[in-house]
Amino acid sequence: MIYLQDFKSCKYRKWAYPDFPCRRWALLSCTASHLHVMNQDMDQLILKNYSTSTLMHQLQCVPEDIRVIRQIQLCAVKKNMVELPGQLHGIATSRWQSVASRLRVPHLKLVSSIVSPTDGFKKYIFEGEKAGQFETVRIPILHVAGDEKYIICVSSQIGCAAGCVFCATGRMGFKRSLETWEIIDQILKVQADSDHPVRGVVFMGMGEPFLNYQNVIEATKIISDPCGLSIDSKAVTISTVGVVPMIKRFIQEGHRQRLIVSLTSAINEKRNTLLPMNLNYPIESIVEALKTYQTVKKRRVTFAWTMISGVNMNREEAKALAKATEGLDILLDLIPVNDNTGRFNPPTDDEYRNFLKILNEEVKCPVVRRYSGGADVSAACGMLEAGFIKNPVEMKA
Repeated sequence: MIYLQDFKSCKYRKWAYPDFPCRRWALLSCTASHLHVMNQDMDQLILKNYSTSTLMHQLQCVPEDIRVIRQIQLCAVKKNMVELPGQLHGIATSRWQSVASRLRVPHLKLVSSIVSPTDGFKKYIFEGEKAGQFETVRIPILHVAGDEKYIICVSSQIGCAAGCVFCATGRMGFKRSLETWEIIDQILKVQADSDHPVRGVVFMGMGEPFLNYQNVIEATKIISDPCGLSIDSKAVTISTVGVVPMIKRFIQEGHRQRLIVSLTSAINEKRNTLLPMNLNYPIESIVEALKTYQTVKKRRVTFAWTMISGVNMNREEAKALAKATEGLDILLDLIPVNDNTGRFNPPTDDEYRNFLKILNEEVKCPVVRRYSGGADVSAACGMLEAGFIKNPVEMKA
């Protein structure tokens, strides 16, 4: 550290913090002497794996080192550098080289990608440094001239332990959870391949996000960090089948991201067969947790409902939903099922219209129908099964 007795005339003034312009004594961390990562016995830290605050802790820094830490984050995330630079502003070159030798910037490998000729949804298959492939989907939002943008649907796991029977990822079984950097790099790789900015992220790809809670939450911090991806936390949505302990933890920790719970049936016996996680966390326990969510967040609860012809689109389901959610202000997000096996089919137009009528009579809640794009290239909701694509069309490496 350097103490400046005559701040205005010191040659190090250009490195000063902006909130110290009038102080006679100023403290500068331009030598970053507190970056204990220089200990040669420490393992390398993987950048893009930590938010700025966590990286400060990992490097055992003091608050005065924050500017250096932010520059490291800017290089690794916002600027998406292949590797760290040879010099870093505010730290001596020799010191920086010692610090940088203990840091590593990993990158995903793009295996293949494909664009739907129907609606422009684009699917990517990636590999990390560990075994397994996973998928990411770029969703085009191009209908407003001058405000064209993309939403990225990211994966949080390879396979899924939730085992939803109508979902291709669920049928894979659980392989492994993705590290935080693997989640972040999905967004970086897609952004680098895009002609419009990424303005939102949805955790609706492969895996159950709340079964990889710590890594997912750390990723959301990097996503919203000004030194990271600078995406508003309100434009980040986490979808869960209803892992109650993690819903409660999410509420207690005060996270600002949007939450969607995949319900699909309001009858426990039926939901047990469709979403086996219901055996651990039945509907009543999910609703109880969401009542706290609504009280704390002052926000309407959104339920996703995968529409399956002849299964969950009848008056019995609507009455059960009304009873189960009594006292909750809810929004129902309807999604037609996508199933390449042919076991489950989406509703006909008549069946859909009739269900809307029933919901209006029994539940009386706002209802939206989500467009599930990219079905022709197996990029739609419930179709992601990286490495198991049945009929690839012009896959590009």
